[in-house]
Amino acid sequence: MRKRTSQTLAAVACCAALSAGTAQAAHAAATGPAAPPSPSHSADTLPSGTATATSFWDGVTASGLPMRYQTIASPYWPLGTTVKITYGGRSAIGVVDDFGPAEWAVAQHDIPAIVDLSAEMMADLTGARSNSVHVRFQVLSWGTGRVFRSAGTGYDLAMGRD
Repeated sequence: MRKRTSQTLAAVACCAALSAGTAQAAHAAATGPAAPPSPSHSADTLPSGTATATSFWDGVTASGLPMRYQTIASPYWPLGTTVKITYGGRSAIGVVDDFGPAEWAVAQHDIPAIVDLSAEMMADLTGARSNSVHVRFQVLSWGTGRVFRSAGTGYDLAMGRD
């Protein structure tokens, strides 16, 4: 009975996430959280590098928080991770509140797109809400929330091993 109840709850969570329009959140709800990365980095050597950043805007995030300027998404960093994003001499600090970009989107860029910026943050950094640009990223602190994927295109880059 307990197994059936947990399966029913997972199905309900999956349907709720789908109705919110986030297939990745639906997958996470159905499969449960992945383990957060077990970084072998000290605080002085948290991941940083150059990646492609895309932009997005959703009403509901995987963290349950509303979308806001600071919202960023990554399939590889735990929810709550704080990241500095720099483009063209301008910087912004974001918090991973959502999962994305999707695997197909990560892989279609010359440098993997391991981070989605809120449309507002993208506009602040680049002048356009909808964009795809190369940025410098610097993980400032690890979050303690769920992780969507722990392998795939761009994973090594996201973990500072590229």
